[in-house]
Formats: sequence, C-alpha cells, structure tokens
Amino acid sequence: MFDPQKVAEDCIQWIRQFFAENGRDCNAIVGISGGKDSSVVAALCAAALGKERVIGVLMPCGEQKDIDMAELLVRHLGIRHYVINIQAAVEGLKNSLPFPLSAQTVTNIPPRIRMTTLYAVAQSHNGRVANTCNLSEDYVGYSTRYGDAAGDFSPCSHLTVDEVKQIGRCLKLPDVLVDKVPIDGLCGKTDEENLGFTYAELDRYIRTGEIADMDKKRNIDQRHAQNLFKLRLMPAFVPEGMNDGT
Repeated sequence: MFDPQKVAEDCIQWIRQFFAENGRDCNAIVGISGGKDSSVVAALCAAALGKERVIGVLMPCGEQKDIDMAELLVRHLGIRHYVINIQAAVEGLKNSLPFPLSAQTVTNIPPRIRMTTLYAVAQSHNGRVANTCNLSEDYVGYSTRYGDAAGDFSPCSHLTVDEVKQIGRCLKLPDVLVDKVPIDGLCGKTDEENLGFTYAELDRYIRTGEIADMDKKRNIDQRHAQNLFKLRLMPAFVPEGMNDGT
C-alpha cells in the first residue's frame, strides 16, 4: 500500500544525496507552473535543501491566466523566484524558421524554450535543474523531449498523478495547487480531454494492469509503445572492437 509520508521522506533524503554527490553547494532550479507536479517538486526540494537553495522560475508565454497559482506557490514556500516571459524568444524562433511549421512544432517550441531558460538560470546561479514530470505523463509520452522531459534530477518520475497528489497533501500544500486541473495552455483543453482517458484510469492501469474500457486500453498501450524512446538513452553506434570506457 502506498505510504505518501514515507515516500516523501525517502524522496527528500534522495534529493539530499543527489546534491551531496552532484553539487554539494548547488541550488535546485524548478520551473513553476502552479500545477501539482512543480508544486510538489519545489516543496520536496525546499524540505531537502532549505528554501534558501531553491529558485523558482515562472515562465509565462505572453499572458498566463493562471499565473496567480504559481505566485501562490512561491509565496507559500518562501522561495526566491524569477518571472521570465518567453514570448519574445518563442516568436523570434518561429519567425526565423524558413519553412511552414507543423502544429506539433508550434506546440513543442515553448517547453523547449522554457528548458533552455531553466538551464540559463542554473548556470548563472550554481544550479541543478529539477525535472517535474510524473510517471503517468511519462508512461503515455505526455511531455516534450528536451523540453519538460529534461532535467538533472527527477523526484516524481516514478510516481503516478494520484501519488503525487497524496504527497502534496502530506507536504501541506494548498489544496488549490494539489487539485488544480491540468490544462495544456494551448487549445484550452484539459490533459484528460486531450488524452481520451482519465488519470485515475491510467494510474490504475499502470499499477494493477486493470482497465474496463478496451478502447482506452488500446489508446494507452499505443501511446506507451510510440513514446518509449523518450525515456531511453539516445542510441549510439559503437564501432566493433572499440572500447571507450563506458
């Protein structure tokens, strides 16, 4: 049975160990959207390292209607933060490309610009970038490769949506952040509307293999198979007979 208190405590210790081995005096850099995942990751980092070593980065693209949720989180945790509007960078790149952009390209440019921004903050503030993905989203590829799927350490990538929420409550985060319905920010649809199944159905399938609707099972299985490459190291050719020490 899932014990959110124990998992939270274990994760906090894991974060401390990561920084002890990979940046003893470094700061945790967390992209803050105001949703449950970034809220929980930021709270875990603050508990592990102290709020003085956590920097939140709010990255609206133009006007973000729910940016007040991100502002609520940084106030609640008492962490320093930056607000960096990425709209000019996004539009600059789109306008520089000498060909028509596919819908998928337009969708994925902002998260990749956000990750570039996070690494700019990290390299200027002795930081390590936190990945804020969860297992449920990763399982069906609901993330952008080299965008929000990137990072230096990942506290929640083995936790389902429901488990992340349980940890958020253990960390005493405001309910409005833990229960905030995720919206893609582009077409105005919720994640679940875009995916075609609920996170509750997906979480149960991941943990038990059980699902009642076979159409949804096929949808989940297809998304998982098509997106496994996102979770694997980049394939690399190794010439026969050569040893590079890896």
